[in-house]
Amino acid sequence: MKMKAAVLHSTPGKLSVEEVDIADPGPNEVRVKIAASGLCHTDWETMHGYQPVNLPAVIGHEGAGVVESVGPGVTRVKVGDHVACSWSPNCGHCFYCDHGQPILCEVAKSANGQGLLFDGTTRMSLGGKPVHYYSLVSSHAEYNVIPEQAAVPLRADFPLDRAALLGCAVMTGYGGAVHAGRIKPETSVVVIGCGAVGLSAVQGARISGASIIVGVDINPLKLEWAEKFGATHVVNSTETDPVEFVQDLTQGRGADTAIEAAGQNISIRQTLEASRPGARVVILGKTPFGEEVSFPFHLMMGEREIVRTSYGMSRPRVDFPRLVNLYMEGRLLLDEMISMRLSLDEINDGFDALEKGGVARSLVVFDP
Repeated sequence: MKMKAAVLHSTPGKLSVEEVDIADPGPNEVRVKIAASGLCHTDWETMHGYQPVNLPAVIGHEGAGVVESVGPGVTRVKVGDHVACSWSPNCGHCFYCDHGQPILCEVAKSANGQGLLFDGTTRMSLGGKPVHYYSLVSSHAEYNVIPEQAAVPLRADFPLDRAALLGCAVMTGYGGAVHAGRIKPETSVVVIGCGAVGLSAVQGARISGASIIVGVDINPLKLEWAEKFGATHVVNSTETDPVEFVQDLTQGRGADTAIEAAGQNISIRQTLEASRPGARVVILGKTPFGEEVSFPFHLMMGEREIVRTSYGMSRPRVDFPRLVNLYMEGRLLLDEMISMRLSLDEINDGFDALEKGGVARSLVVFDP
C-alpha cells in the first residue's frame, strides 16, 4: 500500500513529504496507522548531520496510533488496539536481554544501526528502492510496520496525541527522575535543561515528592513552563549562577539528585557542580555524535553516583501504562506540553520552531 511520509534524503537537509510504499507486516510485526508523531530534538540533530543515519530514511521515533494489521505469530497486540511506539524494542534472548538490560539489546542495536527491522530488511520503499528505518519506529508517516515488541498497548480512553509523547520525551525525563534518579520525598533536585525531557524530569521529581525542584535553562519561556510543571524555583543561567543558587538552597551542600537534560558540555559540568557529595547524577542529554565531553576529575569525587541513561531506565510495557494512569488521575501534565499541532506537510515548519526554542513539543497529527 502507499502512504505519505516525511523522507530524509541528505544531511544536513529538510524533510520531503512523499508517497512511499509500505509492505504488509512480516512475522511478529504489526502495522500501525499513526495518529500523532512528536518532533524530537534527536530528529533535528539527525537532519543536521549530528547523528549518523542510513539514507534515505523516514525519521521520527515518538509516535502512537491504532494497530491496522498484524503479521504471523503476533500475540502481544491485536487489530484495533491503541498503542504507543517504543524506540527500544528488545528481542528477549540476546546477552543483554538475558542479563536484565533490554535497553542494550544486541538485535535491536544491530537493526537500528543499519536502519532496518529485526530481520535485516525494511518494509518501506520509494520508486522500488529501499527506504531505511529510524530508531525502529519511523513515525513521521501515515503508517509504520514495527516489531510487535515496539507496539505497547494502552487503554482506549487515553488520547492518542498525548500517547505519542510517551514514546520518548516523557518516558525519558520521567524515568530519569524516578528510576535513574531514585528521587525520594522531601529531597532536593536540580534539572538543567527544561525542554520536553527536562520538563518531564521536573514532573517525575514532583510526583516523587521532592521538596526542592530547581529548573535551570537559558530560555525564559522554558522556565515559565518548568514552574507550571512543578519546579519550586527556576534559574536563568545567563543571569544567575545555578550552582551557587542550588548551594544557597541546600546549606552549601548541593542537590540530592542532579539531572542533566540539555546535552551540552557546560550543562553537564554544571549538573555535576550543583550536586552534593553522595548525590545521584543523571545525564539524559547527549552532545553531537563524536564530540568529547570533559570536566575536572574533582567533580566526580565525593562518592557521587553518575548515571547515563537514554530512556530513563524504563520498561515501556510496564511504564507506559503507568504514565497513562498518572495522566488520567490528573497527576501527569501532558496537554500543557503540546505547543503546536501540525499536518505532515507542515513538518519542516515544526522543526524550524524547535530550532528557535519556542516550543515544548510539536506534534504532527494525522487524520482519523
